[in-house]
Amino acid sequence: MENMEDEVNNSLETKQKKISKVLIIIMAIVLMIVLIFLFVFRNEIRTISSMKKIDDYGMYQMKYYGSYDLDGLLKQGISSDEELQDFIIKELTHGIPVNIDVTGGGCTAFVYTDKDGRTIMGRNFDFSYAPSLQVFTNPEHGYASVSTINLAFAGYGENNLPDSFANSFLALAAPYLTFDGMNEKGVAVCLLAVPEADNPSTGKTMINTSVAMRMILDKAANMNEAIDLLKQYDIYFSGNIPCHFLLADSSGKSVIIEYYGGGLQVVESDESFQVASNFIAYNDLNIGEGFDEFDRYNSVHDYLKQKNCDVSEDEAMALLAEVGVMDDGVDKLQWSVVYNLNDLSGEIFAHRKNDQSTRFELEFKK
Repeated sequence: MENMEDEVNNSLETKQKKISKVLIIIMAIVLMIVLIFLFVFRNEIRTISSMKKIDDYGMYQMKYYGSYDLDGLLKQGISSDEELQDFIIKELTHGIPVNIDVTGGGCTAFVYTDKDGRTIMGRNFDFSYAPSLQVFTNPEHGYASVSTINLAFAGYGENNLPDSFANSFLALAAPYLTFDGMNEKGVAVCLLAVPEADNPSTGKTMINTSVAMRMILDKAANMNEAIDLLKQYDIYFSGNIPCHFLLADSSGKSVIIEYYGGGLQVVESDESFQVASNFIAYNDLNIGEGFDEFDRYNSVHDYLKQKNCDVSEDEAMALLAEVGVMDDGVDKLQWSVVYNLNDLSGEIFAHRKNDQSTRFELEFKK
């Protein structure tokens, strides 16, 4: 009898040991999978973990870690928003779908050199509600930059904000959703909608306007290099919304880049500053959208001229808040940013709240 009990106990003990071994193996496999996941997605996790809200209106900051393969994108090119989505899903969000929802905007922007010799770019983005993200990038083979992203472009909205880790992964598309920015060389660029464009395909590799701005920020050391880069590509306009660029560098040089009259046109200013709004400036055509684009332009132009560009960053922010679009009593101003192209710093604020701005400095490698 005792022998039978011993045999039963030994059998149970053997089974328990086998079960323990199996559990240990399963736990080891799970741990291995977790470690592999954490290693493979370490940069994405660091990126999402760095996101912080800087204004309750829906304004965020984030540092981008790892590669977003700009060179690969420029080599293959993209000819539609669907192709850009596919690239982002494959290379940046690792299978998480991103639906690019293009928005235009009634924007105002300007560039001037102040009395201390510092070049300042200011810009408004006016549209229906659009949360924003200021992203800092530092690519291995490119210049560090800070840029502003329209998160509505990635599908976020008033009832869908990246306020949790789980709901922030679409922000990994940020490098290719650029609307304005400044790099470590003091090159700045912003995008403004216009009513028309004439941009025939010439057979060059095609990219869209947001990718073009990412290219400028990552690769251009001055304004002329930025123009030369743009000339190497055909441009398509996402959502069929024509746009032009305001481009400047720390030397104080600035131009408006438009696609009109058969291709890329460089529009210089005959004054010591430059203003851009939502109308075609090429050859003084002044083709507008029929809203308040000329009023906004004139307000900024007259202010800078009257002050002889003796305008502080605080005054530039107040000017941006003043000229933001009001449409039938609805405040359309989503974000405003001021870039100091010499100090590589600036201020950003949401929804006309220039008294609640966030100061930022460009971090970059030396």
